[in-house]
Amino acid sequence: MTAYVLDPPPVPAVPVLGEDARFPVRRILCVGRNYAAHRREMGGDDRDPPFFFAKPADALALPGADVPVDRALDLVFGYGVGFDLTRRDLQAVAKEKGHPWDASKGFDQSAPISAIRRWSGPAPQGRISATVNGQSRQDALVSDMIWNVAEIIAQASKLWALAPGDLIFTGTPEGVGPIARGDQVEGAVEGVGELSFRVV
Repeated sequence: MTAYVLDPPPVPAVPVLGEDARFPVRRILCVGRNYAAHRREMGGDDRDPPFFFAKPADALALPGADVPVDRALDLVFGYGVGFDLTRRDLQAVAKEKGHPWDASKGFDQSAPISAIRRWSGPAPQGRISATVNGQSRQDALVSDMIWNVAEIIAQASKLWALAPGDLIFTGTPEGVGPIARGDQVEGAVEGVGELSFRVV
C-alpha cells in the first residue's frame, strides 16, 4: 500500500439520482462555442473542429452547495523541478481564434515533475537551468521572477481554494524552444533538485 506524506484529497464525486452510490469525477472537459447562436454572438459563424477548455475536478459545486469566492491560504510544503510543456501548434490556433489554450497546455503528461523536496524558510532563489540533448536552452535565476512565491500564492488564492496537494508551476524563463521524439531533456533548480526525461 502506498504511503503519502499528506492525506490524499477526497475523490470528487457527483450524486446519482435515486442511488446511494456516487459518480467519481476524473476531469472536466468543456466544449467552447458549441451553440450556433452563441458562436454568432461571439463573432463566428463557421463549423471549425470543436475546441476545449478544462476545469479541475474539484471545481465542481454539488447540488445545494454555496459557491464561495476569494479564499486565501498560505502553505508551502516543498519545492520541485517541473516542465510546462506546450503544444505550440494548438496554442497558435487558439490565439488566432481567441479560444482558451487548455488543449495546448493540459494534454496528458504535459507537466513532468521531479520529486518534491520538503522546505522551510525563505523560498529558493538560485539558478534554474534546462538542456535538450546536452545543449543549454534555459539559464536563469529563480530570483528573476516578476512575482515571488508569496505573491503568486496570494493571487492564486483569490481564484481557487488552495489546499494541501495543490501544485503551482511558477513560470518559465527565457529560452523556450521545440522538442521532438528522441530528445533527452534535463532541468535543475539549485538547491531543490533535478529532473530528466526522454521525449517518446
